[in-house]
Amino acid sequence: MAVSLHHLALLLFICTCIGLISGTKYTPDWASLDSRPLPPWYDEAKIGIFIHWGVFSVPSYMNEWFWYDWKTFKNPSVINFMKQNYPPDFTYADFGPKFTAEFYNPDQWADIFSASGAKYIVLVTKHHEGFTNWPSKYSWNWNAMDVGPKKDLVGELATAVRKKPGLHFGIYHSLFEFYHPLYLNDKANGYRTQDFVKSKTMPELYELVNNYKPEVIWSDGDWEAPDTYWNSTEFIAWLYNESPVKDTVLVNDRWGSNTRCAHGGFWNCHDKFNPGVLQKHKWENAMTIDKGSWGYRRTSQLNSYLTMEEVVKTIASTVSCGGNLLINIGPTHDGRVIPIFEERLRQMGQWLGVNGEAIYSSKPWTHQNDTITPNVWYTSKKTVNGTAVYAIVLNWPKNNELILGAPVGTSGTVVNLVGYADKLSWTPGNPSGITIQIPPIPFNKMPCEWGWVFKFSNLQF
Repeated sequence: MAVSLHHLALLLFICTCIGLISGTKYTPDWASLDSRPLPPWYDEAKIGIFIHWGVFSVPSYMNEWFWYDWKTFKNPSVINFMKQNYPPDFTYADFGPKFTAEFYNPDQWADIFSASGAKYIVLVTKHHEGFTNWPSKYSWNWNAMDVGPKKDLVGELATAVRKKPGLHFGIYHSLFEFYHPLYLNDKANGYRTQDFVKSKTMPELYELVNNYKPEVIWSDGDWEAPDTYWNSTEFIAWLYNESPVKDTVLVNDRWGSNTRCAHGGFWNCHDKFNPGVLQKHKWENAMTIDKGSWGYRRTSQLNSYLTMEEVVKTIASTVSCGGNLLINIGPTHDGRVIPIFEERLRQMGQWLGVNGEAIYSSKPWTHQNDTITPNVWYTSKKTVNGTAVYAIVLNWPKNNELILGAPVGTSGTVVNLVGYADKLSWTPGNPSGITIQIPPIPFNKMPCEWGWVFKFSNLQF
């Protein structure tokens, strides 16, 4: 078949455009890096698991922060604890050999994570004390192969996680280290020198990416120096352009004292960030099941842990406002996920198993909260028949009657309780909205125990 010069030119033009789009090169500046679209899997995932595990898991008393230098922080409880239980010359480094991980079973961990309904995990590979949970060439005698576990904790978990369909592997990494002499020297020089960054921070990050191919790089320890000291944009440009995960990886916003809530793929802004209102930029709520610590605490009481009602409320309020939830656990020094963490994660999986259609791949609706009934959060999703709207109701309606002000029905509106087979009857509200009549549902037919999802089809828009 003959092809005219006009058609040939048009075909070449289209091919060139496709090549330019698929071969986008990002330059090491925030204007370019921030223009990169987020890989779709992350927004669709909605739920991740954070794992704070390291040498700080050994003392497991109070928050892990207090252990980096109790003589500097001067926390009275920690000082007394040390005096009562350790010799006067004991240092933080002496905790290293006690980080044993003898019960660490990465396949068992991956089973729990998969059962939780989470779609990605983020493992702490190095916290602010500098101990690496992998055999880093840049952390001699202060890594999990040389000291303590004598294992590649990162590699073993990466392998186990990737056996689970749909579960993505990510890593947390601290840019700075409290004790490192090169960092302290750079700091004393006003960050005009970069000896620590060039010999420690950046080599570790390249090593992690090349060896373990994480799809999330969750940076931290950024607040004392700007991104120019950390060489952040150079690393992220390599990550997006040349790394083995360039098409699927994404990063957070903690790459310098000037970048939080301003630059990066998704924004954390601050710990436990949950604004309660719709955000213009993709964000993540990194929060803890243990209300008082990211790491494991031997002294935690039952009331220290979130209830499932609180977990469901956090999921609903986060996803409704466009965020992802990163829910944290702290394993023990010997490698166990304690029963209450496992129970909460499995309960979360039970809830998502029923109500996941309101969470996964959902989008914020025109309303996040209801205009009449409190403790109701909305999400939405495109379907072949239009847009489905989900109301996540945290308190069961009194007298089995749910009055909502935000949805406006049409003659074709259908209302369902997700997980319950029968359609529900409804009437128009006065002056607007919808009133839903819920039939008596036997206990053994209730779809879930916490947070009920009502699905609306064919609403008025």
